[in-house]
Amino acid sequence: MSRKTMTPLTLLVSGMLLGTINAASASEKLTVVSWGGAFTKSQVEAYHKPYTAKTGVELVSEDFSGGLAEIKAQVEANNVRWDLVSLDKPDIVRGCAEGLLEPVDPSILPAGADGTPAAEDFIPGAIHECAVNTIVVSTVLAINEDAFKGKSVPSKLTDLFDLENYPGRRALQKMPQGNLEWALIADGVKPEQVYETLETTEGRARAFAKLDSIKPHVVWWTTGAQPPQMLADKEVTMASAFNGRIHSATEEEGQPFKIIWDHQLGYMNGWAIPKGSPNLEQALDFIKFSSGTKPLADQAKYVAYGPTRKSSSAQISPKILASLPTAPNNFQTAFLIDDEWWSDYADELNEEFNTWLLN
Repeated sequence: MSRKTMTPLTLLVSGMLLGTINAASASEKLTVVSWGGAFTKSQVEAYHKPYTAKTGVELVSEDFSGGLAEIKAQVEANNVRWDLVSLDKPDIVRGCAEGLLEPVDPSILPAGADGTPAAEDFIPGAIHECAVNTIVVSTVLAINEDAFKGKSVPSKLTDLFDLENYPGRRALQKMPQGNLEWALIADGVKPEQVYETLETTEGRARAFAKLDSIKPHVVWWTTGAQPPQMLADKEVTMASAFNGRIHSATEEEGQPFKIIWDHQLGYMNGWAIPKGSPNLEQALDFIKFSSGTKPLADQAKYVAYGPTRKSSSAQISPKILASLPTAPNNFQTAFLIDDEWWSDYADELNEEFNTWLLN
């Protein structure tokens, strides 16, 4: 039928059908943004490929370097190209507060494979009003076991501050977050009282005094690749480090490193949707799928980060599970960083920390 012979009704129906087809086509592709490398590969294998096989939706991966700048630019320009972004929890908290992220209704999340409701299956803090955090990355205390041959081997957080029994230099990340919490816990403050203690002048003085006790022996690091190298070179005897980096050095390079899980510092990362995503419903469906028990368990095959669902542990091999932050044995004394608290106090504590470094 030529366009000239179409009746008004035919034109109307044809236009409606074309609109429906275009809408369907748009929702058959999602742009998913993450950090690249082994981390994105783990997401592609555990989430993207199975989701595409199930739904037919194509997932286009893009890399970014973190933060909210690009999301903010897209939202403010009313030109949102990204459908899902893998964000660290501090950016989730800030992005949600600034209206840059879509809300995520927790009722869409499926129960665990063992029937546990999602609200009980996820670890505390994983479900956020604007995201679902799927993994825990931890800063742990790590040692080179060769440096302790024939000697007592460190096994707990307090050993970091014990220069008498465990002499030598330590490597710590050059930032207040994590170091202040560790200092207070090692000084006897109960984990549940750490942040209320840090809100007081006396509490901060106590934390810095504890750090003072090892300050002359500390080498400060700024990138994740530095601690494993420092340990390998025996520049330091122990170091704070990202658990994935230590695991990789041990498994891939054969380094004689050991992770001390006592009071690991847990950080979360998860999926968020930029405000105004053109494929909101499909993006929410992807979050629902990718935060299920099996996909989270499958990701652990490719990267040593811990799934935030408790039910995932039963679907992970014992060997892999032993290297994950959220493994039951490793998670017993875990300290989860309070990102909401740090969003309020980061500026002043960064200033105090930098001043302390100079003294």
